[in-house]
Amino acid sequence: MLLFAAARTIAADLNTVGVTSLWNFEPALNGATVRVAQAEASEAPGAWQVNPASVGLSVSTFSWLSRGGTTTTFPNGLGSESWHAGEVGRNYYGPVAGVAPGVAHVDNYEAGYFLNTIVPNETSIPAKVVNQSFVIGSEDAAADRNYDHYAARFNVLFVSGAGNGGAVQSPSTAYNVISVGALGGLTSVGPTIGGRCKPDITAPAIYTSFSTPQIAGAAAILLQAAARGDGGTGTATDLSDIRAVKALLLNGAQKTADWTNSSSTPLDLRYGAGILNVFQSYRQLRAGRQTASVSQSITLGGPHLPLPATNEISSRRGWDLATATSTVAEDGIRHYFFNVRGQANRTFTATLVWNRQQNQTAINDLDLFLFRVPANSLVASSVSLVDNVEHISLTNLPPGHYDLQVFKPGAPLKRVTDNETYALAFDFGPSQPAVFQAPELAGGQFITRLLGEPNQRYVVQATSALPNWSSLATNTTTSAGTLDVSMAPTNTRLLRALELP
Repeated sequence: MLLFAAARTIAADLNTVGVTSLWNFEPALNGATVRVAQAEASEAPGAWQVNPASVGLSVSTFSWLSRGGTTTTFPNGLGSESWHAGEVGRNYYGPVAGVAPGVAHVDNYEAGYFLNTIVPNETSIPAKVVNQSFVIGSEDAAADRNYDHYAARFNVLFVSGAGNGGAVQSPSTAYNVISVGALGGLTSVGPTIGGRCKPDITAPAIYTSFSTPQIAGAAAILLQAAARGDGGTGTATDLSDIRAVKALLLNGAQKTADWTNSSSTPLDLRYGAGILNVFQSYRQLRAGRQTASVSQSITLGGPHLPLPATNEISSRRGWDLATATSTVAEDGIRHYFFNVRGQANRTFTATLVWNRQQNQTAINDLDLFLFRVPANSLVASSVSLVDNVEHISLTNLPPGHYDLQVFKPGAPLKRVTDNETYALAFDFGPSQPAVFQAPELAGGQFITRLLGEPNQRYVVQATSALPNWSSLATNTTTSAGTLDVSMAPTNTRLLRALELP
């Protein structure tokens, strides 16, 4: 087992990865209530453990687990302190530089025990996110299958470093694992041996050992948000699905200037979906579940042009967890219809994620299409034959009606099972700037109307003496993008509207 090179890491850049922006609005989103795990290879014989004092947390936050047993005390006879483990922990859940400093508990595993016993034996663990800042030296199909089966059975999200150069290595090459690259540091690049896109996402670090825990911490934040109902009433279970978490993380990622993909290669082979931005991922989560407008079955291999746009989704961002169905005789399509209003420089991202199912060798093939309605013109597609991620990223999308299609072929070489559960995340951005209509006096109050994004939460602020602003209202616009605000007719005021998550 190969341990990542040891070097002093730069602390997680909380501004770059969207944590600072998130905490400005939701400071309580810090991974609280979420139990996480950290599997660590030995940097010296027996040295694999996090020393709680080195990351500024209490001993009661940790458990240490290996072939020798389990303990909740430190130091202990199972192993000794690892410098590397402490650096990973500081970026993961440390109180100063950690992305998720409020996690409920950390299970620190010896990596060999975790890799060779826990995962292949499918031994259930309590943690929901596992950080793996280690590789095993190559791409190992058997190890990848073990991880895929485990993730599919227990809904545990594995976040693994891609490697520090050369080809991407296991266990990050597993289908159901999030593979992480290092932005601005030493990192492995794709594709895998089978031509799949890995890594899935990047974060700033010298080595992937230290970019990986930033992604794992972001996953813990999204799981906390899901558990407390931020994605809407009754959605906590679906949002805790690892496919939903992965889709939101990838779709919220920000693109570098040299980021590129193609319809058959959904992710950049260096950056994956881009640079982690947990704030953008959270905004898509908080926008709520947006179910398909229409489901359709068509003759196998037939055209799948858009249907007339009905039941259009008013939200410009959101997510869904649903099931696509096809048979030996029919292809299946789930249509998501949108009416994109406003400026002509919209960006658009959509990410589709599904798992390699438990005890399956192959995967179902799903595709993602964006059509312009009613012109029936194909705008973009993501149609990889080998990946279990599809991703579309566009700039300068003009206003109009669109049909986003999740397509499940029924062709024998593309269909493993009739049904496939998938997660979809999407975002039409950037925001349309909010404007105010001229106020009118009614009932002793000035009434003004905000014109902004449909179904978007805003805080409206006023000032009569810059730079001091006071809040007048916090509310959500209608499906037409309007919000009425009243204020006392005192001194002349300036108004502004800030878009909230």
